[in-house]
Amino acid sequence: MSRFLAMLLDSAAHSVHGMTTGEPKAPVRRPWPEVHATARRMAAALSSGTAPLARGASVGVLAGEPVAIAPAAQAVWLTGGSVTMLHQPTPRTDLAAWAEDTVSVLKMIDAELVLLGAPFDALAPVLVERGIAFRTIESLDADGDFTPDAGVAGEGDTALLQLTSGSTAEPKAVRITHGNLHANISAMVEAARLDIERDVMVSWLPLFHDMGMVGFMTVPMVTGLELVTVTPVDFLSRPLLWAELISKYGGTVTAAPNFAYAVLGRQLARADGPLDLSSLRIALNGAEPIDAAAVTAFTGAGARFGLRPESVLCAYGMAETALGVAFAPVETGLAVDEIDADALESRRLAVPGTDRRFPKLGPPLPGIEVRVVDEHGGVRGEREVGVLQLRGPSVTPGYLTVDGPVATQDAEGWLDTGDEGYLVDGQVVVCGRRKDVIIMGGRNIYPTDIERAAGEADDVRAGNVVAVRIAAGDRRESFAVAVESRKAGDADAEKAIRKDVTSRIVSAVGVRPAEVVVMGPGSLPKTPSGKLRRAATGELLQARP
Repeated sequence: MSRFLAMLLDSAAHSVHGMTTGEPKAPVRRPWPEVHATARRMAAALSSGTAPLARGASVGVLAGEPVAIAPAAQAVWLTGGSVTMLHQPTPRTDLAAWAEDTVSVLKMIDAELVLLGAPFDALAPVLVERGIAFRTIESLDADGDFTPDAGVAGEGDTALLQLTSGSTAEPKAVRITHGNLHANISAMVEAARLDIERDVMVSWLPLFHDMGMVGFMTVPMVTGLELVTVTPVDFLSRPLLWAELISKYGGTVTAAPNFAYAVLGRQLARADGPLDLSSLRIALNGAEPIDAAAVTAFTGAGARFGLRPESVLCAYGMAETALGVAFAPVETGLAVDEIDADALESRRLAVPGTDRRFPKLGPPLPGIEVRVVDEHGGVRGEREVGVLQLRGPSVTPGYLTVDGPVATQDAEGWLDTGDEGYLVDGQVVVCGRRKDVIIMGGRNIYPTDIERAAGEADDVRAGNVVAVRIAAGDRRESFAVAVESRKAGDADAEKAIRKDVTSRIVSAVGVRPAEVVVMGPGSLPKTPSGKLRRAATGELLQARP
């Protein structure tokens, strides 16, 4: 039996902690042994009947409620199968297009079954129409019991197929083995100094994303940590609920992408209710570029409620390592590396200066090696910028794609992350995605610098700005900027926004955009987990008449 499953069974047998769901209307706490008992009944149902799941079967899960997802995932693992959290349709989703994308994903992962739960059980007719085999999660919880065989899964067997963010027209899944999960969970527990007896995790993160599914469902479930979890809809409907749950339950560990801390910071700035955030010791910020100004605004607004700035933990992670790559040291707060922009852009060096500020993302997690290489594969030294590569037992052996499996590691076990960055004092610093870098006049300009400047313009929706590079002919490059504004459609307002955005970009990075496009709210393409999609934005701009 894999070490990951052994951890899970040990938690089920001995944990005194559990998961609370149903906030804010009808909270219910279920001890982990109770969740596991439900999972065993579900596993019994999956392994019996006319079409029992075979060991190694791939199972898609489409459900929104953590109370259903936790035992369903366990049940699949107990039978030796792998779990794929399917992307969830939203009220704005074209169901026909979603069904086509889902069929492509299920074919790619060779899924035998979809487990369907609320609120998506209403999609059953769509699955029937497409010939997709499914069972409702609710129907699995009947009388029965199941004891996993000792050889049900080994370290190299697939536990999780994590769909990557990006174009759903060409899906790709990261294959996470039992060995990958055990290695990464163990490393994160050590680096974050998680205290199984005392820590309380609070989360609203989507479970179809690695930070939510691995970090704030699988980790507490297999280690026995106390968990309070709601859905992303609950958070987006009323962001202050996040802080209220931390206050109510004495939350000590939480996590979110940078945009969510920016949103909560604005909420805290005008909150007047009784809140106590003094229990929070880890507010992990990851999954997208970290804006130091947003972090400072969040901690400043939370200070009157007892929030300590040292609770912020900047992190670097990706689905290709199950979740974590590097964590900043616990209880040290935000640390930034201030460097000279000219040296970065022209000489690929992170020389100390005052022009650019990048968060330090901490040393690699235990067991993970990080190195920086140039375009020829040569290893670079400290403060020399290049592509980040990873190696270690957390690193996925490969992807599943519509064209078949693809290996991720070279002959020496190194994974190319596609991220540019450097190392300083043993800590990882990420500058941006290699494919997104804009090269102008011999300078390497990162779109995040452009986007942050543009996002400060009047009437631009914060966090809804995308800079994309465009070919300008004769191998020259330029870039366009798309911004969302509620004043889109007003010719005079749009003219003023374009002028303001251009001025701020020129002031910040010294280059002028070829075009600034003002769009209405909700126009910019995003991944199912809410990240802005640069490539899709570029295609959208090119397709305009």
